[in-house]
Amino acid sequence: MSRTDAHPVRLQATWRDYFELTKPRVVALIVLTAVIGTLLSTPGLPPLDALVFGNLGIALAAASAAAINHVLDRRIDARMARTRNRPLPSGHLGHMQALGFALALAVASLTAVLTFLSLILYAVVYTVWLKRATPQNIVIGGAAGAAPPVLGWVAVTDHVSAQALLLFLIIFAWTPPHFWALAIARRHDYARADIPMLPVTHGVEFTRLHVLLYTVILCVVTMLPFMIGMSGLIYLAAALALNGRFLWQAIALKFGRRDDLPMRMFRFSISYLMWLFLALLLDHYLPTTQGWRLH
Repeated sequence: MSRTDAHPVRLQATWRDYFELTKPRVVALIVLTAVIGTLLSTPGLPPLDALVFGNLGIALAAASAAAINHVLDRRIDARMARTRNRPLPSGHLGHMQALGFALALAVASLTAVLTFLSLILYAVVYTVWLKRATPQNIVIGGAAGAAPPVLGWVAVTDHVSAQALLLFLIIFAWTPPHFWALAIARRHDYARADIPMLPVTHGVEFTRLHVLLYTVILCVVTMLPFMIGMSGLIYLAAALALNGRFLWQAIALKFGRRDDLPMRMFRFSISYLMWLFLALLLDHYLPTTQGWRLH
């Protein structure tokens, strides 16, 4: 009997247990990229209803996908030290309670077809199949995490432009070094749970190399907004500084052997993406950079 099934549901479950199901830190980063995608889609301010309700739908969809992920992974979570205290494996909530909560969020979030498809891609295709089927799960499943800025853009413009796809590409390239750094640090947990993460199937050295290679790709991709005239000098300066530190950490991870390096890179990668998108937003609204853009 799994730990999930062995524990009775406790009556003292609180709102914090439901809140934890939504993976609030992850959802906050998703919503940030979606809001910035919405704001970047138009020279001025976007319509208030698109900004508020479009991104609210994205937030609810992301929270629903996170809760479904908790339900589908509850037995795996019970076997991993990092996740065994989550609401389901700890017995604070039953899986039917969590599933009902997730479905309620999903119904509330269905404001656009793309939002629904993104939810399905992450919550079902990635969690049920990709995560357990291939060590390239992070690369393939990264498309779901890269969708929010495109969804935010479409909420205003009703079409997918090259600039929106570039925002998608940035997050898509960022996802592998972000998650593989964590996977190196937690590789023993993933091995016990029989999840074929890259350091489990191909070894740590192979994963270190690919973290470095994808970081180089990311550095190149993040130069494209400046190169195509989507952004100016403020973004360029921020991207160069952030890329310099990210690349330095990837090199240190590849050639160093300190145990703290993977988690240091993982934590910085979250700040990296946040500051990169905020630099895009700042650059977008400051006219002093417009004259420096390439045409």
